[in-house]
Amino acid sequence: MKLLPKTGFVLVAAMFALAAHAQETGTLKKIKDSGTITLGARESSGALAYTLGDGKYVGFHTEMSEKIAADLQKQLKMPKLDVKFQPVTSQNRIPLVQNGTVDLECGSTTNNAARQKDVAFAMTTYVEEGRIVVKAASPIKGIADLNGKTVATTTGTTSVQTLRKNKRAANMDFKEVYGKDHADSFLLLESGRADAFVMDGQILAGLVSKSKNPADYKILPEVLSVEPISCMMRKDDPAFKKAVDDSIKAMVKSGELAKMYDKWFVAAIPPSNTKVGLPLSDATKNAWNNPNDKPMEEYALP
Repeated sequence: MKLLPKTGFVLVAAMFALAAHAQETGTLKKIKDSGTITLGARESSGALAYTLGDGKYVGFHTEMSEKIAADLQKQLKMPKLDVKFQPVTSQNRIPLVQNGTVDLECGSTTNNAARQKDVAFAMTTYVEEGRIVVKAASPIKGIADLNGKTVATTTGTTSVQTLRKNKRAANMDFKEVYGKDHADSFLLLESGRADAFVMDGQILAGLVSKSKNPADYKILPEVLSVEPISCMMRKDDPAFKKAVDDSIKAMVKSGELAKMYDKWFVAAIPPSNTKVGLPLSDATKNAWNNPNDKPMEEYALP
């Protein structure tokens, strides 16, 4: 057997030390050592993720994140895992993941190229379409009618930027107003302070379904964007990303993820027991069957 030169031993030892250090600082070790996983929770992100109050968080992605946590507990052979929810907003979700406050955020976060510089994303679990909601009596029928109007969206989201990039919005002039969360943005429309609200279609559908009178609103058919929605985690932690992706893939294979989807998007949901009424789309089904973490820039615009 050929012996390594002394420098070779030093190099190998250094490589093992680096690998050990990476493992020591990884999210899986953090979870095992602390006995806790902290999940980022959205309070008003449609059927994907929302709160019932009193610290109770529900929704398709919220339930999915709880199942991921249960799978991580099994993988790490932990007799007990304390699952904590940390409410996050569109503004603070990325910083809270980066600084270690949140281990995994499964809400309504779009995977795009800019965000991939700061965080990592799990495989896509929902493909969203950007849409516009207006009052039912509004003369606005599409993007072309927004010129000179007041358009609401939520602070920290990309919806208005996406709207402005749409070729149908070229040379348009409209005023932007911002809500602190999606419910606040919807209130801007409801109270007449905005003529339209631009956001993810499922979020708009959920807000309309839970409004005082859903018939007072209409979601316009025009699609502004196609956006992959994914769970978000810290960068450069391939072991944790693989564990999360493997959990989701298992849910797809067993049919559990499809059942979760129907529970939150097709059946009546709390607190008002109304239906969002969005059957599983071909785009989302395709993302499940062909796991990937491609950013929205690689999706074809409508």
